[in-house]
Amino acid sequence: MKLRITLAAVAVFFCLASNALAQPRPDGLLAEIARAVSTYSRYTVFDDVRAQLDGGVVTLSGKVTMLVKKEEIGRRIAALDGVTAVRNEIDVLAAVASDDDLRQRVARAIYSNAAFWRYAAMPTPPIRILVERGRVTLTGAVATDTERSLARSLASGHGESTFACELTVERMPR
Repeated sequence: MKLRITLAAVAVFFCLASNALAQPRPDGLLAEIARAVSTYSRYTVFDDVRAQLDGGVVTLSGKVTMLVKKEEIGRRIAALDGVTAVRNEIDVLAAVASDDDLRQRVARAIYSNAAFWRYAAMPTPPIRILVERGRVTLTGAVATDTERSLARSLASGHGESTFACELTVERMPR
């Protein structure tokens, strides 16, 4: 009798443990979502995608330079274990030649500066450069306030109509 109770308790434990392992933790799922976006082959410094998780529902927001990026990122996220639905609210930036040129000038100004070479060498550089109808917005993260100020300084004065710096200061990998 004691053996049956012990075996039943062990069976219940393993069932609960396997269910816990099968259910992705929210922080783990957010990390998977971030990885799925950052490893997407067409994701560049000119795109900025953010995700919010509510249960298994993922809401994607931000801006990308092409409609195909919005669609493919949405499909990548929908395919992840633990995602039950995707609300794809990513905006697609208009294809304007002058905006493309401005993006390139700002990226060159930031990432060719020696202070940002280590970021430029990363698979997904952390400073995002959004240009929409001549308006430049920097998003993403840098390691120090000094880097934030320098990026702001380097990115302005390239012919933009307005400029916004939404860079945050976070501990960055070395």
